[in-house]
Parts: sequence; structure tokens; C-alpha cells
Amino acid sequence: MTPTASLPLSLEFFPPKTPEGVTKLAAVRQALYALKPQFCSVTYGAGGSTQDGTLQTVQALLDEGQDGASHFTCVGATRESVRERLAQFRAMGMRRIVALRGDLPSGFGPMGEFRHASDLVAFIRAETGDHFHIEVAAYPEMHPQARSPQADLQAFEAKVKAGASSAITQFFYNAEAYWRFVDEVQALGLDIPVVPGIMPITNSSGILRFADGCGAEIPRWVRLRLQSYGDDTASIKAFGLDVVTDLCERLRAQGVPSLHFYTMNTSATVLELARRLAL
Repeated sequence: MTPTASLPLSLEFFPPKTPEGVTKLAAVRQALYALKPQFCSVTYGAGGSTQDGTLQTVQALLDEGQDGASHFTCVGATRESVRERLAQFRAMGMRRIVALRGDLPSGFGPMGEFRHASDLVAFIRAETGDHFHIEVAAYPEMHPQARSPQADLQAFEAKVKAGASSAITQFFYNAEAYWRFVDEVQALGLDIPVVPGIMPITNSSGILRFADGCGAEIPRWVRLRLQSYGDDTASIKAFGLDVVTDLCERLRAQGVPSLHFYTMNTSATVLELARRLAL
């Protein structure tokens, strides 16, 4: 199969914490708009801790003519608080939500009225009908807190049946894990798009720590190569570009619906990946 250059893409940002970060992200967004993203999503901190910054960033995206999507976690939330937030989303002009459970509270903190992301998806559909395109998370290498691969797949099935429109995966570097997950999803009769989440590699310690924390596998040969570079940032970035470009080319050649880039609020690496992929 010959890959085409027209593969759609989307972008993820996180809400900046300082005025300098706000200014920097504004410039990053403008640089990345050249890629004509389908939409841009903005993360939501643990327990919704960054929700004001999230909504300010989404509003900026909407004001700039982009399809801005808020991540939306439900741990600790009540039906009334979610209902109020949905009304705010609609008033902003938002048409897309990334619906997530969110991190569980430490100790014995309150769970709220929603135990699973599927509960949130079902509530959004019941309250707003088809107003929102609802993205959900997918875990090709299994959610780190899932009891088993089968339980994880059942949780994904519940989100789809509750009304999810499409899914974005946790980042991965093992294309076989992604395609196996897609095959299992299709075998269940679930036909929503499952979009690969792509994490650029720009430093060694950060990506290794991040992967260990979220259950994403770094192939041994990649891990050893990254570790061998030590503090050689230029070599790490060059190697990371090669690894991620190859991953994206393999995914595109086999027919993924689109690519979702975790930008980490920088533009240079994503722009270079897009250039290499002729996006």
C-alpha cells in the first residue's frame, strides 16, 4: 500500500502555568497551525486541578479558529458539576470533548458520582445528545491499573457502547501492539476510529520515566540506545526523530485513520516529523 500525504493529524497541548508559558504556547500554536490540524486538545490536571487554565487555552484555540477540545475528567465530580461544565463548554462554542476517568484520588479521597469514563460518556450523551464529538482513551499495551487485558478491553467496549465517537491511544512505540488492539476492537464489532497517540522523543530520562509511569513499553533496543547517549542531547533528538518517523510511516502504510501528536507545548519536533512524513 502506498502511503498518501493527506493523512489527517491532531495536536495536544497542556495549560501553561506562567505568563511566560502562555506567551510561548501562543507562538507554538501559530507555528503548528501550518499543519492544519483537525482539532487541538488541552489536558486537564489530576482532579481537574488545571481546569481554569485548560478552559482559557481551549478558548484561545476557539478564538483562533481551531476546533478546540477540553480533556474532561470525572473522578470526584457530581452530576450537577458535570452538567454545569457541559453548559459552559457549549457556551464557549466547544464541539469536542476528550472524556476520561482521571487519576484516582490518593488515600480515601472522594470518588464522586462517576466511577468510570464510560459513566461520563453516557451522561454527556444523555445530557447533550449528539452535540459533542466524544473522544475516549485507548491503551494498546493495557491500562496500568487494569486487572487483565480482557478487563481493559471490556472497559473500552463500555465506553464505545456508552456513546464514544472515536478514541486516542496512549503513546506507544510498538506498532504490533496497536494493530492487535485494533483487531480485538473490530472483533467485538466496535467500529469507531482508534487514532494512534504519537509521543516525540526529545530527551532520554523524561521519556523513560514517563513510559514507566503510564505502562507504555519502550523497546529494549530503543531504551539501551537512549541510555548510551548519556547527556548528548543532539544524538538523542536525532535518534528519536528516526524512531518516531519510522513508527508513523509504518502506521500510515497500514491505514491508520489519523495521527495525534503529544506536542509537550513545543513545535520544532512535531514540525520536523510532519516534514519528514510530507504531511
